[in-house]
Amino acid sequence: MSRGKTYRFKQHSVLPGFGLAMGFTLVYLGLIVLLPLSAAFVKTATLSWAQFWDTVTAPRVLASFRLSFGASLLAAVINTVFGLLLAWVLVRYRFPGKRIVDALVDLPFALPTAVAGIALTAIYSGNGLIGQWLQPLGIKVVFTPLGVLVALIFIGLPFVVRTVQPVIEDIEAEIEEAAATLGASRWQTFARVIFPTILPALLTGFTLAFARAVGEYGSVIFIAGNMPMVSEIVPLIIITKLEQYDYAGATAVAVVMLLVSFLFILVINLLQWWSRKRYTNLD
Repeated sequence: MSRGKTYRFKQHSVLPGFGLAMGFTLVYLGLIVLLPLSAAFVKTATLSWAQFWDTVTAPRVLASFRLSFGASLLAAVINTVFGLLLAWVLVRYRFPGKRIVDALVDLPFALPTAVAGIALTAIYSGNGLIGQWLQPLGIKVVFTPLGVLVALIFIGLPFVVRTVQPVIEDIEAEIEEAAATLGASRWQTFARVIFPTILPALLTGFTLAFARAVGEYGSVIFIAGNMPMVSEIVPLIIITKLEQYDYAGATAVAVVMLLVSFLFILVINLLQWWSRKRYTNLD
């Protein structure tokens, strides 16, 4: 080998080249995601603007929008707070039955949603394990918006825990020790050292929990009671219209739900990008 020559070796990837991989990706994404969504918009376009507006602004539909989005947002906030606490306990503490608790977090993933709805209804009914203690206090869960909130919290918790948990595991204990050495209190260490690190993952978990809750159906219909103007969710409105062969009306409600969900997720993703950029600049 002569001196002064530079040999370059082509780096091979296990997967196909960019062109082929991108082609497969776009075709798969188009068939699975874009085509069904496009069909919903195409079907909705068969309605006139007046028909579309009358459909999506009907009092019963508006009530279901308020319940679905309001309960989903509140459930995601609650799961963000307690999901962070649960993830912190699972990572930082050792206690008997820790593996069992860690496995129970994934239970809403594996449990069929209908089974979850029936179980929650049985537990929170007037003679249920928990409902019998709440009823004398005037707290009714089953067949109320509160029951919808309980179901959405149940199915959304694992998204926050499993998103935040690996980030907490990667935080080195030396960082907290250094902050304590410099005189920071526990709250200052959490607020200025730990929280900025886990904030992007926390926002991701919030987004996943919210998105999962908005489209939830199986675990909600049993505990909600499906009373119009009270505990009726948007997915049930869509199914009701489909059963009445009002396909254009069903897709119109679905399109509004899709657009509002997209805007929510877009705003959250922008906040996530802003938080990463801000704390990266601080570093």
